[in-house]
Amino acid sequence: MNREISKQLQQQVLAAIQSAQPLQIVGSGSKNFLGHICDATPLEVSGHRGIVSYDPVELVVTARAGTPLRELEQTLADAGQILPFEPPCFGPDATLGGTIACGLSGPGRPFAGSARDYVLGVKVINGRGEILNFGGQVMKNVAGYDCSRLMVGAMGTLGVILEVSLKVLPKQAAEVTLINKVSLPQALKAMNRWSGQSLPLSAACYDGEQSYLRLSGAKSAVESACQLIGGEPHGDSSLFWQRVKEHQQPFFQSSLPLWRLSLPAHTPALDLPGAWFIDWCGAQRWLLTECSAETVREQTLAAGGHATLFRRGSRNIDTFQPPAAGVMQLHRRLKQAFDPDGLLNPGRLYPGL
Repeated sequence: MNREISKQLQQQVLAAIQSAQPLQIVGSGSKNFLGHICDATPLEVSGHRGIVSYDPVELVVTARAGTPLRELEQTLADAGQILPFEPPCFGPDATLGGTIACGLSGPGRPFAGSARDYVLGVKVINGRGEILNFGGQVMKNVAGYDCSRLMVGAMGTLGVILEVSLKVLPKQAAEVTLINKVSLPQALKAMNRWSGQSLPLSAACYDGEQSYLRLSGAKSAVESACQLIGGEPHGDSSLFWQRVKEHQQPFFQSSLPLWRLSLPAHTPALDLPGAWFIDWCGAQRWLLTECSAETVREQTLAAGGHATLFRRGSRNIDTFQPPAAGVMQLHRRLKQAFDPDGLLNPGRLYPGL
């Protein structure tokens, strides 16, 4: 049945090529807020779902793109395993394909790695209507360009993802989150200090009043680290980080535009008015502000980072910070190679791409 759906999707892409009709790849719609509006004919992919193969011993799972992320995570949990990059859902029906296409990672990103780090292989339909396989089911299988990981964060502009193979990991034996009431400069200093030591640190954030340090690993290692760092244990560590990941904390309920700033973790606090939520030991900073896009991006760029207008901003503003001319040229060459007619999610990532 799913093989038939793959063929149906391929036929729809081929028909779009014949009619020069752009396509908007549609899953559950949980991340429609991210990126530019794509005015094109919908290509519904959520019906292409199900786990193709799962080997808990080899720590590898392959699933179709329309598979609900929570369904996949529950299957892994039943075997005591997890997706280490902790992808956010932002909706109950979020799919694996949308997760990979957006390339989003959760609180454990600085310590466990990003979504891209765990993609072993993909099956896609490119803009020529061809079904292509990249990568495989082991880490060391790439000769030349690693095209499978190009799909991570491409927002569907390079191909319609059909299947994804991922490396998974066992769930940690113990987890504790320590709370300390500190200022922002103190929080940044402490997070960077502890992250540079041999501790089982797996997440670190600051909500404007308190820092939260998550320790995960062997019970003895976690207990030893707790004694060294100090602080008040959180009553429900898992729930807290789930709410951080899904933007369910009170900070994220504002009606102001939400910016995501990616910066070197050691960067001091920026002189931008608004409310801040610091994650990833300072490398990911969420900002609620009425400042102009030019002001936010100018200061972020000067600090060695880049800024994304994540939610509630004008869709006429570039969502993602425009890359340097040389990098944009690489984007255009990739687009030409995978989707020469520019039919797949046109403009979703960058205007004209």
